Amino acid sequence: MTILSLLLLLLSNAVALRREKSILYCRITILIFISCSLIAIKNLDMPFLSEGLGLYGGLFHATAITQVFHIFIFFLSAIILQLTAFYPRKLWVKNYANLYVLLFSKITFDTNLINKMGQQFRIIEYPLVMLFIVLGGTFLVSASDIVSIFLSIELQSYGLYLLCTLYRNSELSTSAGLVYFLLGGLSSCFILLGTSILYANSGTTSLDGYYVITGLSSITNEYASNMFDYYKPLYLNISLLIMSVGFLFKISAAPFHFWSPDVYDAIPTIVTTFVATIAKISILIFLLELVHYTSNFYFAFNFNWTSGLLFSSLLSLIIGAVLGLTQFRIKRLFAYSTISHLGFILLALTINSLESIQAFLFYVMQYSISNLNAFVLLVSIGFSLYPYVQKKSIKNEYKELLDKNNSPIQLTRQLKGYFYLNPLLALSLTITLFSFVGIPPLMGFFAKQMVLSAALDSGFVFLALIAILTSVISAVYYLSIIKEMFFDEHDYKGCQGFENISLHATRSLYFNTVNDNTIKRHVLNISNITLSSCLTVTISILTLLLLLFIFLPHGILDMNLILALIMFNP
Repeated sequence: MTILSLLLLLLSNAVALRREKSILYCRITILIFISCSLIAIKNLDMPFLSEGLGLYGGLFHATAITQVFHIFIFFLSAIILQLTAFYPRKLWVKNYANLYVLLFSKITFDTNLINKMGQQFRIIEYPLVMLFIVLGGTFLVSASDIVSIFLSIELQSYGLYLLCTLYRNSELSTSAGLVYFLLGGLSSCFILLGTSILYANSGTTSLDGYYVITGLSSITNEYASNMFDYYKPLYLNISLLIMSVGFLFKISAAPFHFWSPDVYDAIPTIVTTFVATIAKISILIFLLELVHYTSNFYFAFNFNWTSGLLFSSLLSLIIGAVLGLTQFRIKRLFAYSTISHLGFILLALTINSLESIQAFLFYVMQYSISNLNAFVLLVSIGFSLYPYVQKKSIKNEYKELLDKNNSPIQLTRQLKGYFYLNPLLALSLTITLFSFVGIPPLMGFFAKQMVLSAALDSGFVFLALIAILTSVISAVYYLSIIKEMFFDEHDYKGCQGFENISLHATRSLYFNTVNDNTIKRHVLNISNITLSSCLTVTISILTLLLLLFIFLPHGILDMNLILALIMFNP
């Protein structure tokens, strides 16, 4: 993936204009992600995936779960890259929106209204950094040795630090990247400390070795307490608990969440989309296998490291729901929303039953899709507000907003009355927020229902009640956004400069352009500038998937059940 990208980067550098190199390279990277997905899909047919296959001397392993989430990460990364691979707005003329005009003529117009000079289209390193992050994420999903674990998580983290500081002219973005770097380095110290203690007490770096030691130490702890004192479960549990602190820090689970609202809010929304979605999937899937094979479900330990995950789940549910009530900045609100949903994910992860693993896999998938759709909608709403200015009542306040050029939508009050400006985008955002809440029959409802059912079946009644209560509390700040969009009066008015503007466009045939009869001139207005198809089609597909999941639920649910069965019956 990386070598092919570097070769095609040189090719795009040779054939493209300076301004369009980044856009062309983003499109090439999308093709690379799609080709990697096809390779991973082809590998699903191999018979050894049900038992797993060791790679590179045991540093990595390939299983059905790793291949499925490789495909998932590749597809989500390709969707996110569409935000920078295509211009956000396009020229739309209904009379010429047909296949003949598309194939045999071209429309030329001189305008900056499609945002060709946006800063995100001038950073050629962006897709290259994303490639290294995805590479680290896919390695982490398949890691089976503490050496490969640390190298993979650092490869992913270093790319994320660079990605946050990619907008060089943004002081907020640079400071957020620095905070992320310093605190991420602290979390890496916990991971390194935990892995060092693991190696010092066991003499092996392979995760399979720890799984065997866990089983042996539990047996000796139960039946022969005087034998194998060196391999008591306490050693492994403390080491894994310290290592889990670093991973919880990186996914911003409570009580290690304090960096994420500030970082999410400061970096540009296009970058936040990637940081909030892809960075968590690989860590959660890695923790799934670690929890499954090191938590003992036959013998009772006095202390188990997964209790720390259970405590983090409880805190995440409470903090994400309560602190989100006071937020008026949209990306900080989404950060606390992520913390709340991580509480559900960690609860399903800690239970470690067949039903809970199926719920965990499904919850990770559906929440990643919902979260991606929410951020793409925020970016699209910001680009759709270009012909409007806010009224005098809050005009001065809007001017004082930090980094408003890179993150068009920052305050929840900027969504007031948006339904009357663009009903379709408002309805799509409403469906996504309802899915966050867990309103039936949307996809998010089934995910929460599966987690709560697994918790009740395993005896976690108190945590299930807390999850239900905090889910109801968190619905308040979601519904307040919906109420503002549909029932409040908006604070926008059409900009006079845009209302009176005329766009002079020419349409010419690709052949015989010298003849004046083949050139037609048109005078267009602001209504002919619309959102790009890459945004509208992506939002439509993701929203319909959340809305119509109830009609075709068997594909995803059956796949998650098969993956869970493979873990319990390899």
